[in-house]
Amino acid sequence: MAKSAVKLRAKAKKGMIDIKCLMSHPMETGLRKDKKTGEKIPAHFIQTVVAEKNGTPFMSADFNSTISKNPYLRIQVAGEKGDEIKVTWTDNKGESSSGAKAAK
Repeated sequence: MAKSAVKLRAKAKKGMIDIKCLMSHPMETGLRKDKKTGEKIPAHFIQTVVAEKNGTPFMSADFNSTISKNPYLRIQVAGEKGDEIKVTWTDNKGESSSGAKAAK
């Protein structure tokens, strides 16, 4: 995966943190065929996404192969400026990536 596979924005306002997250991932279903070889492209998709605030998980989601390439996720959590937000994904091949940012 690319070295910045999770891009985050976290804005605190009125006791809530609005988190916007873009996850770079090919999200292959395993059903498409390579146009040149005719071989099926192996499944490769995000399976789990976990969001943490100050090291404590507050959201966990199970994804599957029906999610589009480079998924976008928007979530909200109670919090204040300076709270550390971290989003981590793990795919079906065991690869993972994360991004972290302090809420502004």
